[in-house]
Amino acid sequence: MTQSFDILLEKFKTYLAANPFEKEPIGLYQPVDYILNLGGKRIRPVLLLMAANLFTDDVEKSLPAAYAIEIFHCFSLVHDDIMDAAPLRRGKPSVHVKYSSNSGILSGDVMLIHAYGYLLKSTLHLSDPRPVLNIFNRVAIEVCEGQQMDMDFETRDDVTIPEYLKMIELKTSVLIGGALQVGALISGAAEAEAKLLADFGKNIGLAFQLQDDILDTFGDSASFGKKIGGDIAQNKKTFLYLKAREKADAVTLAALDRLYATDAKIDESEKIKTVTDIFARLNIEEDTELLKENYLEKAFQALNELNVSDDRKDHLITLSNKLMGRTV
Repeated sequence: MTQSFDILLEKFKTYLAANPFEKEPIGLYQPVDYILNLGGKRIRPVLLLMAANLFTDDVEKSLPAAYAIEIFHCFSLVHDDIMDAAPLRRGKPSVHVKYSSNSGILSGDVMLIHAYGYLLKSTLHLSDPRPVLNIFNRVAIEVCEGQQMDMDFETRDDVTIPEYLKMIELKTSVLIGGALQVGALISGAAEAEAKLLADFGKNIGLAFQLQDDILDTFGDSASFGKKIGGDIAQNKKTFLYLKAREKADAVTLAALDRLYATDAKIDESEKIKTVTDIFARLNIEEDTELLKENYLEKAFQALNELNVSDDRKDHLITLSNKLMGRTV
């Protein structure tokens, strides 16, 4: 019997609460507990449990691996915030702001090590844990590669659309796909079935990031949960911006260059409105929606090929549609 996202989320929260990082030295572990308990949707660990639940009714053995995925994700957030000098995380002071940059670096390092420890706890019943470890290693490396690409893009004026899509795949999507793939292998799935789930997760992640890009410019601040136009204000080279440059005539291209210049003397609200108008005139929202739908089609094609009964896939399909704002 498969379990819903909400039921599996409660199981994960119970496991997290039962395994706090209340250890000495406090200066090392207090920041770990802090970031792990800042909240968040817990999408990645619950996706791991949902993948396991596709192949077994007993998801308990997968809880340590789910915790490993969440620890790794939070570790990456701690270090990202230091690199970005981000003052807030989920509405609260970032780890490096609350404790110090040195604490953030060291606590992040120990989180990564503990993530491997929890991952191994979920592989004790396997005759060969190496496939699970290899996936985790690959994902961890690719997340770092994606972060480096993202930082490189900040100072580059020649970023291409394929490069941007590769960056968001590495920085965001591979961890979603990896969580699903690990959950499947831990519960006894064949490697080919686990790979289909990885493909599903990767494409859902790409679609979700593109939707986030759309909402950042064309969404409603009340439902989106943050200020509209933040990507434009921060000169982020999103798909919308890169597609606009690809479609723009010489005059519009020059206007974008002026608006995105680091020394541009322009009111932020005026800049957001002007760029949004350019995007709208070039039908960039529609272009992004088309690409998003393409990734969604690939995701559900992979899920459809999975050799699991349709009723066992229902909760995963429901969650995917919910994440994408769909009602069907």
